[in-house]
Amino acid sequence: MKIHEYQAKDVLKKFGVVVPRSVPCFSVDEAVKAAQSLGGKVWVVKAQIHAGGRGKGGGVKLAKSIDEVKTLSGQILGMQLVTHQTGPLGQKVRRLLIEEGADIKKELYVGMVVDRSTQRVTLMASSEGGMDIEEVAEKTPELIHKVFIDPGTGLKDAEADAVAAKIGIPAASIAQARVNLQALYKAFMETDCSLAEINPLILTGDGRVVALDAKVNFDDNALFRHPELVALRDLDEEDPAEIEASKFGLSYISLDGNIGCLVNGAGLAMATMDVIKLYGAEPANFLDVGGGADAQKVTEAFKIMLKNPGLKAILVNIFGGIMKCDTIAEGVITASRAVQLKVPLVVRMKGTNEDLGKKMLAESGLPIISANNMAEAAQKVVAAVKGAN
Repeated sequence: MKIHEYQAKDVLKKFGVVVPRSVPCFSVDEAVKAAQSLGGKVWVVKAQIHAGGRGKGGGVKLAKSIDEVKTLSGQILGMQLVTHQTGPLGQKVRRLLIEEGADIKKELYVGMVVDRSTQRVTLMASSEGGMDIEEVAEKTPELIHKVFIDPGTGLKDAEADAVAAKIGIPAASIAQARVNLQALYKAFMETDCSLAEINPLILTGDGRVVALDAKVNFDDNALFRHPELVALRDLDEEDPAEIEASKFGLSYISLDGNIGCLVNGAGLAMATMDVIKLYGAEPANFLDVGGGADAQKVTEAFKIMLKNPGLKAILVNIFGGIMKCDTIAEGVITASRAVQLKVPLVVRMKGTNEDLGKKMLAESGLPIISANNMAEAAQKVVAAVKGAN
C-alpha cells in the first residue's frame, strides 16, 4: 500500500526522523492559510500523488510570496500531473503540501528495502540525492553504498556513521545523520514497510540533516496489524479495477498490453506474461485468482478484465492442484455466458480433473480455443489477436 508524501513524513516523524514543517491542503484557500501559519519568506507548493518525478512534471514549485503561493496552488491543484511513473494519462492532483523553504547545501539519498538474497533489511545510501536512484544504480553503481542490517542488533551506530561519512556528511553532522538513519530503520520495521525512502535527505547551510521528501510503501500482507495505516489509504490514487478486484480476493494489476491473463498462482501468472511477450504480444494484466476460486470469482475476474477497452483476447492458464480443473471450467463457462464474451478465449489447463474440465469446455457450445501447453496457448492467443486486428 502506498501513501502520500505528507503521510509518510508524519509516520517517519513519529519515529524520530527530522522533517520540515508543512501543512497538507485540499484547496487554494487552505494553501494560503497554511503558508501564513508557517511564516517565513519562501514556501514550497507540492502536488501530492502516488508517483515520483513530481518536480520534473511541474508538480513542485517554489513560492516567494503569499500571492505566489495562491497562484501556484491554483495551477497545481486539479492539474493532470504526468511523470515517468504515472504513464501518459497522468494523475489528477487532489491534495497539496505547503512546506517551509529549506536552505539546501547538499542533497543525498537514503532508502530501505528487503534484500531477498541476504534476507535482511538493507540500507542504501548515495551522495547523489534528488535523482532517480535507478539512474544512479545504472550509470554510477559505485556511488550507492549498502548496509545489510542484522535484525538482532538493528542499525548499529558504527554502521550508520560509516555510511553517513561515505555519502559526504561532514563530521559535525554525523550524529544527526545517525539519528535519522536509525529512526528510518525503526519505522521500517515497526510499520512493516516494503520500502522507506528519503530522496532527498538534505544537509542544510547550518549543518542540519533533514528529510526533505519521503516515500513509504507498506506490505499489504501485514496491514491487518496496522488499522491506523489502512486509514491512510487514498482510493483516488488507485486503479478502480484493482480496487474492485481486491473486493473479491483477486490479485490484479493493470498493464499496457491487450491480452488478458487469468491464472492461479503468482509464479504461473508471471510465467504466463513472459510467454505472451516471448511470442510477440503484451499482457493486459496480471491476475491471480488464487487457489480457492469458484464460478463467481472467475466471473468477476472476467468482468474486471473486460472493462479494459484495449482488451483483444483472454488467456486462461490453470494448474489444477488445490484448484481443480473442472471448477475452473465451470467458472469459465459461467463467466463467458454471463458477460456475453466477444473476444477470443484460449484455455490451457493441467492437473486435477483435467480431462473432466476439458470435456466440460468442449461440450459447452462456446467458441473456446483449447491448448495443451503454455507455448501452444500463447501462440494461439497471439494469433487470435492478430486475426482480430
